[in-house]
Amino acid sequence: MKHTLWTRREFAVTATLAPFGVSATLSALPAGSAIPIGIEMYSVRSALAKDPTGTVREVAKTGYQGLEFYGPYYEWTVEQAKEMKRLLDELKIRCFSTHNDSRNFSAEKIGHAIEVNKLLGSQYVVMASSHEGSTPDAWKAVAEILNKGSEKLEAAGLGAGYHNHQIEFRGEFGSRPMDILAKNTKPSVMLQLDVGTCLEAGADPVAWIISNPGRIRSMHCKEWSPEKDKGYSVLFGEGVAPWKQLFDAAEHGGGIEYYLIEQEGSRFSEIETAQRCLASFQATHGA
Repeated sequence: MKHTLWTRREFAVTATLAPFGVSATLSALPAGSAIPIGIEMYSVRSALAKDPTGTVREVAKTGYQGLEFYGPYYEWTVEQAKEMKRLLDELKIRCFSTHNDSRNFSAEKIGHAIEVNKLLGSQYVVMASSHEGSTPDAWKAVAEILNKGSEKLEAAGLGAGYHNHQIEFRGEFGSRPMDILAKNTKPSVMLQLDVGTCLEAGADPVAWIISNPGRIRSMHCKEWSPEKDKGYSVLFGEGVAPWKQLFDAAEHGGGIEYYLIEQEGSRFSEIETAQRCLASFQATHGA
């Protein structure tokens, strides 16, 4: 029986859901910025659900050097993952990392995450949401899950990471969850910075990078505006993110290995939004 890459159901899932040779591997990417720029595929989720192969081709055609798959990737079979890797190789782009529910780090599920990520050529398995609670002890439990998961991932040549949303930069119990996670996870656990949600939470993303040297190995370049009815709908460069300072901090101590454009939606189609954000990123950062 011929396998297809994904079913519509699989892509209907919502996105709420120490270096390991990564820099050396990423340096072999196509010419472009010294730090490669990719896209979090949640940015093109509707197009992806309708035509996954065509959407990945469009992303590559736009000029992105790599991508990060989100939640539904975990449901892929071995053959689906191999088929995707063949497509990525044909297009000469990379899967930098994947986003995962915290349950994917469990003893029952992490094996499949490792298998699929290895087949895709991914470098990091990133926890993008957790369900352990909101107290300091709950966040320490998240840190322990990351530490235990990282042991299995590192043995397989992969890295573990954590992706923030707003809640991690708010300290309702006196301590910010991100500070708890940074303090209680091994230095090898990447702290993937989502700029937009950090800003909306009222935190300073530049200060965060500086205070966690070497751990901000990837960054979601998501824009945000405090203006009414704008929020995350603005394109890269149209909000309040201090991109020049962010790039400087990330590349001079932060440990950045790759950037990712992420967009939750704009006044343009998903593909055009991806194109416009990439052009703006290149104009700001430099190609």
